[in-house]
Amino acid sequence: MKNMIIVIAITLLLHSVTGAESNALKFRKQLLCIDNNEACEIADYNNDGILDISAGRNWYAGPDYIGRPVRAIEDMGDDYIKNNGEHALDVDGDGWLDIISGRFTETALYWYKNPGKKGLKLTKLWQPQLFGETANQNEITFLHDFDKNGKPEYIANSWVSKNAQLIWQIKKTASTIGLHKCEVGDHNGHGIGIGDINGDGLEDITFQDGWYQQPASNALSTKWIYHKDWHYKHASCPMIITDLNGDGRNDVIYGNGHAYGLYWMAQTAPVEGKTQWTKHIIDESFSQAHALAWFDIDGDGDKDLVTGKRYHAHSGSDPGAEDRPVMYYYTWSKEVNKFTRYLIAHDVGTGLFIKHGDLNKDGKEDLVVSGKGGTYILFNVK
Repeated sequence: MKNMIIVIAITLLLHSVTGAESNALKFRKQLLCIDNNEACEIADYNNDGILDISAGRNWYAGPDYIGRPVRAIEDMGDDYIKNNGEHALDVDGDGWLDIISGRFTETALYWYKNPGKKGLKLTKLWQPQLFGETANQNEITFLHDFDKNGKPEYIANSWVSKNAQLIWQIKKTASTIGLHKCEVGDHNGHGIGIGDINGDGLEDITFQDGWYQQPASNALSTKWIYHKDWHYKHASCPMIITDLNGDGRNDVIYGNGHAYGLYWMAQTAPVEGKTQWTKHIIDESFSQAHALAWFDIDGDGDKDLVTGKRYHAHSGSDPGAEDRPVMYYYTWSKEVNKFTRYLIAHDVGTGLFIKHGDLNKDGKEDLVVSGKGGTYILFNVK
C-alpha cells in the first residue's frame, strides 16, 4: 500500500510538470552546424526580406539556411570558442546589418562589418572593427535601449562580483564609432535581468546578488542604487521580470545556470524599503537552465517560458552535465499560479541564447539555439 501511494504521488507530480502532451506544439529539428559556439542571432542580413541566422563562424541565409563563412573565432579551452554574444545592428548606417560580438574573458568589443550585396554573394569574410575596451571579464552580452531613444546600449554580465556593472553607449561621429562608459554600480555576479522591480516605471538591472535601481534621471551618467535583497546562485541570463500572479508587483523567473533548478520568485509587500520574495519551484528535473526566453510561443496571446539544458556549461563539471540535452516550453495559468511543461525536443540543448522568430512566414514562432551540441533551428509546425 505504501509503495502504491508513492507511485501515485510520483505520477501526479509528473503530470503537473509535463502537462497534456496531446495539446503540445510540435517542432521539427534542422541541424545547421556542430561546433562549440554558444551565441546566435536572427536577422535579415542580406536584405531580401527573409530572416537569416548568424551563429559564430557562420551565417545562414534563409530559406535554405546553408552555412556561409562570416568570421574567424579562436578556440578557448577544451570546448569553448571566444564568442559570448552576437547582436545584429547597422553600426555604420550603410543599410546593412552588422554583427556586434563579445568574447569570453576578454575586454575588447568588436563589430563585424557586413560586406554588402556583392560581398555576401562572394562569401567574403566580415571585417572586424574594434569598438573599444569594456573593462571586465564578461559572461554574456546584450543590446538594450535603456534611455528609450531608439538606439540600444551594450551591457555585459560578469560572473566576478568585484567587477563593476557597466553600460556602454554606442557613440558615432563623422569620423569615428566608439563606446562611452556608464557606471551603474560596483558589484556584479552571475545572471542578469532588465525590468521594473519596484514599480516606479523605470527599468532596473538584476543579477544573482540583488538589483540596481534606475535613478529617476540621468540614468546613463550617474550611479544606480544597489539593493542586496537576494542571493540566487548562478542565476540565469536572462532573469525574466514580469507580474505572473497579477498582484501589481513584478516577479522574477530564473534558472540555475550551473546546477538543477528552475524557479519563480513571487514579490510580496516590501518591509522597511526592502523587497520581499517567496520562492516557487517550476522544475528541478534538468540542470543548467542558463538561457531563458519569455514570449508567446503558442499564439494564444499570453507569454510562455522557453528554456532547456545548456550543454556542458562548465566543460562537463556541473551537476547533471552528462544528462540528456532537452528543451521545454511552459505555459502559465494565473488562475492556479502554475506552470505546465511541454517538450520541445530531446537531444537539443541551449548555449547562451534562445532566439525566436517566424523564419518560414507561417505565422508561428520558430526557435534557434546554438550550443556545444550544435546549432539548430526548431521549426514550430503546430
